[in-house]
Amino acid sequence: MPGGRLTQQERQQIALGLGDGLAYAEIARRLGRPTSTITREVMRNGGPTAYRPDLAHLATERRARRRRPATPRGSQVTRRTDGRDAEAVREYEEAFTAILMQAGLPKMMARVLTSLYTTDVGSLTASELVQHLQVSPASVSKAIAFLEGQGLVRRERDERRRERYVADNDVWYQSMIASARGHAQLAETARQGVGVLGPGTPAAIRLENIARFIDFVGESITRAAEQAREILSTKAETVSGGTDAPSPDY
Repeated sequence: MPGGRLTQQERQQIALGLGDGLAYAEIARRLGRPTSTITREVMRNGGPTAYRPDLAHLATERRARRRRPATPRGSQVTRRTDGRDAEAVREYEEAFTAILMQAGLPKMMARVLTSLYTTDVGSLTASELVQHLQVSPASVSKAIAFLEGQGLVRRERDERRRERYVADNDVWYQSMIASARGHAQLAETARQGVGVLGPGTPAAIRLENIARFIDFVGESITRAAEQAREILSTKAETVSGGTDAPSPDY
């Protein structure tokens, strides 16, 4: 029954798997379900540390009772002009959003980033995000400000002078570099504590070990990001066809 709703017994098995520290993919394999189904189920109902199968089952039943009659699957597909299954795209966006939330992003920020990643044009305006996500302009503005501060989104102007938000391959490089700089500051602060607490003391040794670990990892991340950027940008140049990007199909 991979296509049906999760049963209460399956939710119990999910809870047991989480308690045993199993990855979502392993839980999904044992239940014969897509990994995205398990990910979405857990993130909708408290996350891996707060998931309660009985409460999750009740919440699903309440949502089903409140839900309006679903639009026939065929009519959803015809609304897209790119040939993609609208329902499958929506489910994928939910799964990707859940993964970003698991990585630490707040829900609205994760939804905005997912929208940017899954549009062919590679960028969206505020109004396009509002329309696609069915949220207020203020919510989009707040999410963009947060993502921009994290180095995950950048702004640019199109030919009509509209502000567009972009999340391209280079944004991840900039985000990694920004993260490495933040780690370097943490390492420096840890080393300052060595002098304050006295070299050779247990606390100072602990802080020095923290600083050394962060330095090593930060340098490794920076080298890997630079290598990946160089390799992937070279491949992109050889593969790109130079065609104009299509408009987002929202």
